[in-house]
Amino acid sequence: MEAVPRMPMIWLDLKEAGEFAFNAAVKKSAVSVPRDFEGCSTLRKYLGQLHFLQSRIPMGNGQEAAVPVTWTEIFSGKAVTHEDIKYEQACVLYNLGALHSMLGAMDKRVSEECAAGAFTYLRDHFPHSYSVDMSHQILSLNINLMLGQAQECLLEKSMLDNRKSFLVARISAQVVDYYKEACRALENSETASLLGKIQKDWKKLVQMKIYYFAAVAHLHMGKQAEEQQKFGERVIYFQSALDKLNEAIKLAKGQPEAVQEALRFTMDVIGGKYNSAKKDNDFIYHEAVPALDTLQSVKGAPLVKALPVNPTDPAVTGPDIFAKLVPMAAHEASSLYRGPSVSHSQFMDSMQLDPETVDNLDMYNHIPPVLMEKCAALSVRPDTVRNLVQSMQVLSGVFTDVEASLKEIRDLLEEDEAQERKLQELLGRVPPAPGSPPGLAEVSKECSKYLELHEKASFTNTELHRAMNLHLGNLRLLGGPLEQVRAALPTPTLSEDDKQVLQNLKRILAKVQEMRDQRMSLEQQLREMIQKDDITTSLVTTDRSEMKKLFEEQLKKYDQLKVYLEQNLAAQENVLKALTDANVKYAAVRKALAEVEHKWNTTVQTLVASYEAYEDLMKKSQEGKDFYTDLEGKAAKLLERARAACQASEAHRQQLLERELKKQPPPRPTAPKPPLQKKPLEMEAGGPEAAELGSL
Repeated sequence: MEAVPRMPMIWLDLKEAGEFAFNAAVKKSAVSVPRDFEGCSTLRKYLGQLHFLQSRIPMGNGQEAAVPVTWTEIFSGKAVTHEDIKYEQACVLYNLGALHSMLGAMDKRVSEECAAGAFTYLRDHFPHSYSVDMSHQILSLNINLMLGQAQECLLEKSMLDNRKSFLVARISAQVVDYYKEACRALENSETASLLGKIQKDWKKLVQMKIYYFAAVAHLHMGKQAEEQQKFGERVIYFQSALDKLNEAIKLAKGQPEAVQEALRFTMDVIGGKYNSAKKDNDFIYHEAVPALDTLQSVKGAPLVKALPVNPTDPAVTGPDIFAKLVPMAAHEASSLYRGPSVSHSQFMDSMQLDPETVDNLDMYNHIPPVLMEKCAALSVRPDTVRNLVQSMQVLSGVFTDVEASLKEIRDLLEEDEAQERKLQELLGRVPPAPGSPPGLAEVSKECSKYLELHEKASFTNTELHRAMNLHLGNLRLLGGPLEQVRAALPTPTLSEDDKQVLQNLKRILAKVQEMRDQRMSLEQQLREMIQKDDITTSLVTTDRSEMKKLFEEQLKKYDQLKVYLEQNLAAQENVLKALTDANVKYAAVRKALAEVEHKWNTTVQTLVASYEAYEDLMKKSQEGKDFYTDLEGKAAKLLERARAACQASEAHRQQLLERELKKQPPPRPTAPKPPLQKKPLEMEAGGPEAAELGSL
């Protein structure tokens, strides 16, 4: 059925405007609108401006500034005139509904709900005696026609979207209900006489649609029965759909080709469905076919509504072009008429006193929600602190290993340099380079690079440790019992005198609030009375010299409210004086409470910051571990290379030393010492000569 040709829809003619003593250019643009949505927008703007004009100038029926307004009645073609600006508004509103009906009948199938809204507002807010085409009966007929056609548009979309069969059936049943209401109005003799010859055409089309959409509803009830495998019900629903479609075909004689094409298409669908269902049931399923009246009737689902109309919606009307129309004297007089309104808001603002938060003592009895949320989150993650500590320990271990490896490499290189210097000192010169072992220069270069990386990372690591140590205590607190969290939050300590000062201040503030509420209530009563008793119209037509007398007469009705307001104003002075005195005594207490509140807020923010820092700390800790693990591997490999290079360097030095020693000449032989000559015999062993020899 989603490909079924569309049925034509009923649309209404627009009324033609006649005489109205208004600006010709405005009048022309408002009554000769284009037949599109821009035209609808123009009519809405004109309607709103008429409303603004009416609120300033007495142009209603029987009022001083009323002028003739003429429009042509749709059905008879006669000109109808009323001296009432509301008649102009009513006719514009009728044309707005008619134009929407015209657009809705076009191919795009939109705007029917807008048409229903315009006719509903016209029926409910304007007199019905202006003209026949705006009588209560005709407007009710138009509303049901528009709602029926809006529901029909929705049905078309539902079938195109392949919505569930039961829903499509209910939407179609509601189309039938709306058209039945319209048909009852068309069959009314009074309505028929008002409509004239168009009544028969509308009635034939609506009656045909009633049977047609009843057939569509039962077709989809049959499809639902098919989905539920209720094959007997399927047969009776398809048979009923076929019967109703045949009735629609009988009533469609003389209808345009679009109607005939839709009926033929639908007959192909329903006829095929019925024949197939009956054959299957007769030869396969053999289910009993129930009587139609034993099945539950299809209840309509009204899914459209008359869209409300707001004539003064600024988004539609645009700016008020009559804003400056009322004379300034009338504006000034209206302002005076509204009476005095004295407020103490500025005084209260200067004191910065709020009865609800003057002491804030209640907040210290509870853990704030933001902190409770963090405590709850940590309660389901009991390993938070332990994970953080372990992560720190692992990071510290890897950091220490890297530092030890780099230190050993540096020591090896320094030892090698020291040995080189000793060799130079021993040889008295720089040893020849050929044959020196390679690798030490590369090791030294890489070691310098790793030491630089380590030094930079060491600063980051230190900062990370500092941050962790800063937040660990707070995280332990948040993960512990709630009583400990509450105990960690600062609380004020007030003396009995301080408490008495607070109580007195709160009592006076309550009195101030009571006075303020009473003032607002009295002002609201006065405002409502004034709104219901707007004398702007009288002021416009009253001579300036007579305004004082007019005020005196009109203001008498406000005497009682005036008395109440004067009493309220008199009480205000006393209450505000008491409040001033109480505020002086409250100054010291306020300062102490402000300091505690500041500490309390700071503590809460610090704890929340510690919770929010946890994920960041874990992330940075992991990044640190990854960095140092990589650096540790590189340092370990470099250490092995350093050891090997230093060993090779030491072996090379030994070779150089041995080679240098071999190059040196052997020591020259020395002449033998002459033998000692023997002394004379008289030199005796023990004498002075013997002693001297012994010393040699």
